[in-house]
Amino acid sequence: MKKLLFFLLIPCLSFDQNVSKIDTGAIIGAKYRILFPENWKGKLVMYAHGYEFMGAKPRQSESSDFPKRMAPFLERGFAVAASDYRVQGYSLPEGVDDTEALRGYFVKKYGKPDSTFMVGHSLGGGVTLAMMENFGKNYHGALPLCPLSSRPYLQCRKEFDMYATFNGLFPNVFKSLSEIFDLSKPYQAQDARKMVARAMEIRKAIYAKDSALAVAFAKRFDLKADDLPFSLFFNENVLRDLAQKTGGNPFDNTNTLYSGFPNDLAVNQKAERLAATVNPESIFSKYDRTGNVNTPVVAMHTIYDQLIPPTYGIVNFENMVHKQGKDAYFTVKYTNGQGHCNFTNSQTAQAFDELRSWVKTGVKAKAGFVE
Repeated sequence: MKKLLFFLLIPCLSFDQNVSKIDTGAIIGAKYRILFPENWKGKLVMYAHGYEFMGAKPRQSESSDFPKRMAPFLERGFAVAASDYRVQGYSLPEGVDDTEALRGYFVKKYGKPDSTFMVGHSLGGGVTLAMMENFGKNYHGALPLCPLSSRPYLQCRKEFDMYATFNGLFPNVFKSLSEIFDLSKPYQAQDARKMVARAMEIRKAIYAKDSALAVAFAKRFDLKADDLPFSLFFNENVLRDLAQKTGGNPFDNTNTLYSGFPNDLAVNQKAERLAATVNPESIFSKYDRTGNVNTPVVAMHTIYDQLIPPTYGIVNFENMVHKQGKDAYFTVKYTNGQGHCNFTNSQTAQAFDELRSWVKTGVKAKAGFVE
């Protein structure tokens, strides 16, 4: 039985005109926030947030703009319940467990909703898919947005490989992988507020060395050249967090043969090589991706994403769904968005409406472009 530590009901006339009440509290150390619209119709959206740097301010329980971001659901009469998760950084397993614990609390406190949908952005999109693969019977449908939909190991391995090859071609711009995974040195998460300044420093260093190579390197990882510094900054934080959580290095590229670069021989000779020191299953096995969904899922992705490219956000999962013979439960929508989770509220609302129509009528939502 999940232990409820505390909760508080707050009248919310000053927060947002569509929110009449907020329930906040914590369940086993995970803060949560539940928004109730003025026209609540007994319907519920469980929302899962994306990756947060260690020490960052939670964007659910402590953010004044959370109601605005949840407007597509609140405006349709849905309550929205979101957990901060017990941990930040890589937190897909905790995201699944804490979100499901919060749903259980909601049902116990307010009764079983007429309909329950699962929605999440980025890592939270991965939580959303894991929920459908493992707890789908508790939901009517799911809307994963710009999701971490590949096997989590593969997504994080991509970030490791980007870092390893970059360090070989552009030495002394970042700390080495050996240093990142050296647990004898004090760990300190990078400050996300310094990201822009740090990205500018990285860009200057890269272009001073070889601007043409920087452009080609970015293209190899499905990036625009100007997004390469930000992606590398983000990757470093992910790898540092994984080192702390696993107690070592879960990746091994000693046998990896890299390709797709202007000079593959040079990349393979210069790439930083590390052997794994811990079993990756220690962090990636729980709720690993299967593609075994039995509930309607509408996934939406931008045509360009600097953190989770379409191959990792859609294609890999699409193939898993097909292998499971579950194509009838999966539809993909895409936008012309130029960045990670760069959707408008109207695009989110349209995808959500098509998902709800699919659930209501039994007619599968059509795949395709969203204006």
